[in-house]
Amino acid sequence: MTYVLGLNAFHADAAACLVKDGALVAAVEEERFRRIKHWGGFPSEAVRYCLAEAGIDLAEVDHVAVNSDDRANRWRKLAYVLTSGVSPSYVLSRLRQRGERADVAGNLARSLPGESFRGTVHAVEHHLCHLASAFLVSPYGKAVAVSVDGFGDFSSAAWGLGEGGSLSVDGRVYFPHSLGVFYEAMTQFIGFPHYGDEYKVMGLAPYGEPRHVEAMKQIVRLEADGTFALDLRYFRHASGEGANYQVKDGIPSGGRLWSDGLVALLGPARDPAAPLEDRHRDIARSAQVTYENAFFNLLEAVHRRYGVDSLVLAGGCAYNSVANGKVLERSPFKRLYVQSAGGDAGGAIGAAFATWHKVGGARAKRHFVMDHAYWGPSATPDQIAAAVAERRTDFDSANCTIERIADEATLCRRTAEAISEGKVIGWFQGRLEWGPRALGNRSILGDPRRADMKDILNLKIKRRESFRPFAPSILREAVPAWFETDDDVPFMMQVFRIREDKRKQIPAVTHVDGTGRLQTVTWAGNPRYARLIEAFNGLTGVPMVLNTSFNENEPVVCKPEEAIDCFLRTRMDVLVLGDTLIAR
Repeated sequence: MTYVLGLNAFHADAAACLVKDGALVAAVEEERFRRIKHWGGFPSEAVRYCLAEAGIDLAEVDHVAVNSDDRANRWRKLAYVLTSGVSPSYVLSRLRQRGERADVAGNLARSLPGESFRGTVHAVEHHLCHLASAFLVSPYGKAVAVSVDGFGDFSSAAWGLGEGGSLSVDGRVYFPHSLGVFYEAMTQFIGFPHYGDEYKVMGLAPYGEPRHVEAMKQIVRLEADGTFALDLRYFRHASGEGANYQVKDGIPSGGRLWSDGLVALLGPARDPAAPLEDRHRDIARSAQVTYENAFFNLLEAVHRRYGVDSLVLAGGCAYNSVANGKVLERSPFKRLYVQSAGGDAGGAIGAAFATWHKVGGARAKRHFVMDHAYWGPSATPDQIAAAVAERRTDFDSANCTIERIADEATLCRRTAEAISEGKVIGWFQGRLEWGPRALGNRSILGDPRRADMKDILNLKIKRRESFRPFAPSILREAVPAWFETDDDVPFMMQVFRIREDKRKQIPAVTHVDGTGRLQTVTWAGNPRYARLIEAFNGLTGVPMVLNTSFNENEPVVCKPEEAIDCFLRTRMDVLVLGDTLIAR
């Protein structure tokens, strides 16, 4: 029996996973325990959870795999330092940080006192981890693998071919050229300054017109071989002054990436406190179009190279669900897989599976398929009952009724009825989702038929920008009748066009451009959630519910206590914790 512990450490979205004999046992982001979005550092709580889920201690772990390798691309790094004019003090500070990160065994010892690690530590190059996290858990025996992000181990994109248990890395784009940096710079320029705000640009883009695409061709140059290059006059990251990415007290942040040259090209940047104007919407739309043009230029090239019709994607840019939703129509690929944690957290899985396929011998030829995202902590009925009892006085003060409904069909029918009445539901079930999307176990649910549901959710709970869309969770078999593209989207990683004749029926999940970021739900993948949606369908004739993450400007809730806190401090109408239904 072989255990491999995979880590994304000392970077945003720190995470851990555990692989046992080539099968995933557990995976979770550290932020879910620390309650700080995108928490970075050593994922000690995530490690502790993974070991507990498997019922083992650290001494039983054979291998620890980390999704970063300081030795990768070392000659390119050295050449860049010698020719770029980056200050020696900056280089020394980065080397000191690297030294701290390299001490995996020491961090394990400090995080789990009294336990000992006797195994081997493996440093796995960043983009190999991304590619492995996509292909080695995909349903395909052979596929083209593509990774696109900001930067990791001195490159920003990589591609190769996966077949069986093997995976090649055949091409890269190196620092300082990066589609992730381009998109992040545009995100900052439009006035969204926080780490991870790129999804706001994606949500804002359909409200604008692509008026600046021609100007942005000066910023991102596309090459015939599928690669891309930034015009560094418009960026600051390559000089060191804008590359001061850091994690302080677990909170990741970075310096301003865009230079004053961008102001000369596009006009003044938006102050985050200023209102959004049409010009900002147009810049967002133009940035999205520019990203898509570069993305599909790369996909065309790799398809020509390999002639394989299955594609797997990873890297932070794999969260661009709008672009992902166009892969089947704008590229030659016929099949697409994006696992639920495509970004840096997913690198933990990539590191673990790449190492397993390296050390597992003949057993490693077996191909594990990640067909669901439920790999995190759960709560037992007794734990839920205790959490509810602890807050009984608060529930009484809020005029709540509390009942346990043991029959699943009745529980789902009652919940579906509440949704159909326009109520907002907190839905806490089973194991926590792996990745940023709530997929029916830690979700807030609403009626997709109500045109005012977005406003209700934003007023009662989410308190977020009005332009950001909410997503539909739809029964898999109903997809062809409601969407123009028929495909599996279990992890909510693609945006499809909703059929024109259906859009007026589900205004709460139809974006301004007629699209929806769907999650396909199957009875095999999440039977209770499927039963709930089927019950709603029986009441309304609509085989989907509105789904958004169970949180309020915080990481998705992990424990029942956090779900109860969120319910009580917001104006949520109903909370379903396992078999317990709580209603105001």
